[in-house]
Amino acid sequence: MRAERVLAEHRAFLTALDHPEEVQRELLAGILERNAGTAFGRDHGLDRVRTLDDLRRAVPLRTHEALMPWIERAMAGEDAVLTADEPVVYFSSSGSTGREKHIPVTRSYMRGTFLPFYHAAFAPLLRTLPQALAAPTAVLNLWQDPTAPIARTGHGQPHIGASQVDYRTFGEDSAVGPGNDAEWSRIPAELATAGPWERSYLKLRLAAEQDIRVVIGVNPAMVAGLPYMLRTVWPRLVEDIRAGTLGGRPHTRPDPGRADEIERCARRFGTLLPYHLWPRLEAVLVWNSALASLYLPRVRETYGPGVRLFDAPVASCEGPAAVPVDLRPGAPLYVPGCVYEFVPADAPVTAGSETLAATELDAGQDYHLVLTHVGGLYRCAVTDVVRVVGHLGRTPRIVYAGRDIVRSVAGERLTEAVAVRALRAACHDTGAEIRGATFHLAGGGRGRHQAAVAFAGPAAPDLSGALDARLAEQCPGYREARRSDRIGPAEVIPVHPDAFQWEWERAVRAGQRPPRVKDRVFLPTEEAWERLVASASQPAA
Repeated sequence: MRAERVLAEHRAFLTALDHPEEVQRELLAGILERNAGTAFGRDHGLDRVRTLDDLRRAVPLRTHEALMPWIERAMAGEDAVLTADEPVVYFSSSGSTGREKHIPVTRSYMRGTFLPFYHAAFAPLLRTLPQALAAPTAVLNLWQDPTAPIARTGHGQPHIGASQVDYRTFGEDSAVGPGNDAEWSRIPAELATAGPWERSYLKLRLAAEQDIRVVIGVNPAMVAGLPYMLRTVWPRLVEDIRAGTLGGRPHTRPDPGRADEIERCARRFGTLLPYHLWPRLEAVLVWNSALASLYLPRVRETYGPGVRLFDAPVASCEGPAAVPVDLRPGAPLYVPGCVYEFVPADAPVTAGSETLAATELDAGQDYHLVLTHVGGLYRCAVTDVVRVVGHLGRTPRIVYAGRDIVRSVAGERLTEAVAVRALRAACHDTGAEIRGATFHLAGGGRGRHQAAVAFAGPAAPDLSGALDARLAEQCPGYREARRSDRIGPAEVIPVHPDAFQWEWERAVRAGQRPPRVKDRVFLPTEEAWERLVASASQPAA
């Protein structure tokens, strides 16, 4: 990755922030000019659309699932269904429902939207730590793994995560992710088919002999998973380094001195943490909002007392949302990339929901995100909710607030964003520090909301009462249900400190690539809840 490209894209983005209306109008005109003649364009009369209001009248809001009939036609080989140029890959994501998404990715989208967004996102890190990109051998990239085995659609096209893209296939040799162009980082071809857990170990094994200064994590569950993994695999790490092996195969020159150094450290401290391996580590790039903001402060300590957390960009598999431009909270909306609309998050999105433009948003409010871009998504309501935390110029700064998932016992409509805000406030009220949490609906009787919490220290016995009070403060429906005695008080259930890392390991060992294993504010299965609750009886590590 070249620094001059990063800074050029960043400057272009900053220029757009003072006149977002004009940028959005020009972007919409370009999308329509390119794609109005497609099957979707003809079905919706896109040749007659000139303004955002015209687009609202012509195209109803849809989820990705509702767009699938057109996407399926494109995957089956029909030309010009959603876009003038054909998709070359399909981005995958398990989504909030667990069903795989298939997001079409065209060359025009990659070159005009995704790659400029991707480059601009590294600017705050580059400006603060210029050596971060100047020394690729000192970067551990946990997020990107372009050599991982890829899945395919039923029609044979690559079906991959954004973290698996090899940008060189789009003529962007300079876009190779930081750390991925280091010779030491390459997993040998004979080990390429290893499962996600083993590949994570192999990458860690390769990095253990390097002087790592920057970790590219993006997904906070991975950033929390790394110190946990080190604690569990360090004896194997020592053995491999001492023998010069990788996955049981000869790989490098045996290094008994480094092996002894790591082993002494682990014996002395009773564990092995990132700052033991890499004492000159300076920065971690990671999403630092929603649930992650509650546990990352303690996770950061395992990386070193001077390590800084840099915000990763806000995005979904459907498209980019926001790019950090400085070290302040919140990232400005990426107005050159997508035409954005917003629906207040206090109600569900429907095909006819009224939307707001980017310049009509209020700070301190949550919104459903709707996007249109040249890659073939039109007024697509993604499953993410964002919160406006301020403005830069005329462009809103946003943070990821949670998935568009709602839980209700008695009609209270508790969202992920509200649940996390209530838990954060309750932790502040009680002084509780946590390593992970998730919510669950308890049936029987009046029903109640429960939260499994892994404490980072002594449990806070009054956290249940504080959470109940904060839920009532944050959620009017909850407050009314409690007043009318239609719902029981919230309950906090302490679980094992490593309970959420055990669930992370379980998912990765089962075959999920680590970038896909994300925090769950509302746990999707009863089996996972039962495992978490049962973990409380297991001895501490």
